[in-house]
Amino acid sequence: GLWTYSLEEIHKGLQESYRDMKENVRSTYGVTIKKLASIGFSAMMHGYMAFDKEDRLLVPFRTWRNTNTIEAADKLTALFQYNVPIRWSVAHLYQSILNEEEHVKDVNYVSTLSGYIHWLLSGEKVLGIGDASGMFPIDTEKKDYHQSMVESFDALVADKNYNWKLRDIFPKVLCAGDDAGCLTEKGALLMDPEGDLEGNIPLCAPEGDAGTGMVATNSVAQRTGNVSAGTSVFAMIVLEKELSKVYPEIDMVTTPSGSLVAMAHANNCTSDLNAWVGIFKEFLESYGMKVDMNELFSILYNKALEGDGDAGKLLSYGYFSGENIVPVTEGRPLFVRMPDSKFNLANFMRSHLFGALGALKIGMEILSEEGVKIDKIYGHGGLFKTPVVGQQMMAAAMNAPVSVMDTAGEGGAWGIAILASYLVNKDPKETLDEYLEGKVFQGETGSEIAPKAEDIEGFESYIERFKKGLAIEQ
Repeated sequence: GLWTYSLEEIHKGLQESYRDMKENVRSTYGVTIKKLASIGFSAMMHGYMAFDKEDRLLVPFRTWRNTNTIEAADKLTALFQYNVPIRWSVAHLYQSILNEEEHVKDVNYVSTLSGYIHWLLSGEKVLGIGDASGMFPIDTEKKDYHQSMVESFDALVADKNYNWKLRDIFPKVLCAGDDAGCLTEKGALLMDPEGDLEGNIPLCAPEGDAGTGMVATNSVAQRTGNVSAGTSVFAMIVLEKELSKVYPEIDMVTTPSGSLVAMAHANNCTSDLNAWVGIFKEFLESYGMKVDMNELFSILYNKALEGDGDAGKLLSYGYFSGENIVPVTEGRPLFVRMPDSKFNLANFMRSHLFGALGALKIGMEILSEEGVKIDKIYGHGGLFKTPVVGQQMMAAAMNAPVSVMDTAGEGGAWGIAILASYLVNKDPKETLDEYLEGKVFQGETGSEIAPKAEDIEGFESYIERFKKGLAIEQ
């Protein structure tokens, strides 16, 4: 009943990712990679990977998508007076304690997926501060776990008499540009089983997909923001100051350099959209047609632009898993229409695109009421691979102009490559935002789409119906 990936899948995925890049370089440049200037690892944030003293995984990897930690998250939020979302590693750890799970007494190390990969290939138990901020609350002044909250947690579980304290089992926090060790010979062979890659390559701190998304979109300075839309969807706004109170719908995380970020995160975005596009593919193939998926996505997404502003009174809840913002405890993908709904292809696609952004829209309303100022928003992730459409829908949801760069479809890989570059190419006192502005993006602003009045009005109408219809999903 838990979302997971096996270690075998993780190792295979790592090797396939590297092999794909290696082959790409070989076919493009006629070069076999042996040495690299630097490497970084990015992966999904949060979740729970717990190991014993023999480095054995104690329970299957529990990913960010699980919603079984509500009790722990609520109790820790009350204890810390700081929002601890259900996805965070400390919520998973404390829920395991509340459940009296046998494995907890044997825990020697807990990390996220990127931290695990980094440790596997370097021997270093470290984590970038952006990823670490999805494990435990961060003190943005000290660029480390919040010490008083660490002490509160240790006191909370003291009666269990475990032979560890929180700092003993969590990775050391590093910021962008910090030395995070080197790729070992053993690690190089694991990543490249063909044996061409050499060891002793510098590694930057491993980061989560939120942090790499901020870097990939040049959104690490105050009053900038980005929105990532793929399997999940989240908006990250770099704040000028703390919010006035704790909101369970808003996560407080950091940039890879440790600045405070408000994050509105929804577990579900494009999975249901992709499933419906798959149905159309199957239909076309039944006619004996060869289908180009990029072209199919483009045709169907662009069709949404022809739909009614409010998607013709159709509703979509593409929930493969539970949601925190809404709230829904378990996922049930659901498409709903009224007898008088205008059920056509354009409205069908528009309702799915709007529905994919529904929970995010509700979270962003809170930041708007807090008076959070945003000068620019960049979009990245799979939703933006089809030009214009996702951008136009997102601009309506955010009620702000949304810019997309050429690299928007590959936020994580591109972002961590930049962080690896920053490690070895930065000037001694050059900050990450200075490096991005001066050496990576150099005035590149991407293509901007401002929200259309009819789209904003249509989305507002849709979201009111969406909120009322949540009772069906629940």
